[in-house]
Amino acid sequence: MESMNLIDETEFHSKSPYAKPLHADKNGRALLFALHPDQSIREHNAPSSPFYIVILKGQGVFAGRDGNEQTFGPGTLLIFDSGENHSIRALEELVFIGFLHGAPGG
Repeated sequence: MESMNLIDETEFHSKSPYAKPLHADKNGRALLFALHPDQSIREHNAPSSPFYIVILKGQGVFAGRDGNEQTFGPGTLLIFDSGENHSIRALEELVFIGFLHGAPGG
């Protein structure tokens, strides 16, 4: 078994959001995202995997397939379907972990 303290692993970058790879194997990936207030991740999608988000810290505005923006905070699980467009904007320091199936090129 492996373990890590996710908050201790958090890295913020001043110019853009940062996604730190925590784990990757043939079955999936876990990425730790850190955004300063007003940083955003433009609309995109994961074409071959659902994308699961667990918010650890802060508040953010999330939009899914319908483009409808909603604010969520710590303790929330968000589920985006494979190929579903989504975008994210931090209202305050925002930390979340994202999970994807499979590995790039796998």
